[in-house]
Amino acid sequence: MNASDRTPADLLRSALSADPARPLVTYYDDATGERVELSVATFANWVAKTANLVQDDLGAQPGDRLALLLPAHWQTAVWVLACSSTGVVADLGGDPASADLVVSGPDTLEEARACPGERVALSLRPLGVRFPQPPQGFIDYAVEVPSQGDRFAPYAPVDPDAPALAFAGSGELTAAQTVEKARADAATRGLTPVSRLLSGLPYDSWDGLSAGLLAPLAAGGSVVLCPRLEQLTREALDQRRESERVTATAI
Repeated sequence: MNASDRTPADLLRSALSADPARPLVTYYDDATGERVELSVATFANWVAKTANLVQDDLGAQPGDRLALLLPAHWQTAVWVLACSSTGVVADLGGDPASADLVVSGPDTLEEARACPGERVALSLRPLGVRFPQPPQGFIDYAVEVPSQGDRFAPYAPVDPDAPALAFAGSGELTAAQTVEKARADAATRGLTPVSRLLSGLPYDSWDGLSAGLLAPLAAGGSVVLCPRLEQLTREALDQRRESERVTATAI
């Protein structure tokens, strides 16, 4: 990857330049049987659309705090990179009451209502479909994001030394620190551009987000995100490792 990359969004741009067609995130929901595979180009398109939504429709400014109340999911990964693209702080599991805006899954809507700013809801249903009935007081992500632009440019350059990432009760990281830690984790795990890391870890800590997105991205590799591995037998997990050509695991 490009040594000059200093934000997670920079890492994604470098991945897009290097090989847009390669897989980046493969997501399994073993409770429903869902499997979604996103190439670098497809993932980057989702990030661009979401970043346009954040910047234009939601009116978020660099430095604003976004409480991200979502599980490990491919759409959560999109939101993390969209925040990085706009300079908004992604606070995973953060307190909605002290956030400028909130993004919630279906199980945390009541908690998310404490946010005084804009509220976005994701159904997290297969294929990213909309809610049957939009939650009152929320923007339905699946309704709003398709019409957003396929390219994104921030109104102001993102400061690599500004806060970018936070976990509930665990402090903050700047964008540059996030990239440095992701690169270090990639090196520790021995990840390379041909690596495929299978992660069953939640996104509620640095270890989970690093294994499930940032370290593979920093290495130029890819992630197989499986947050419900408890649904699998040992034999089924071994079969998945083989079929997905997994080279490393974080379980």
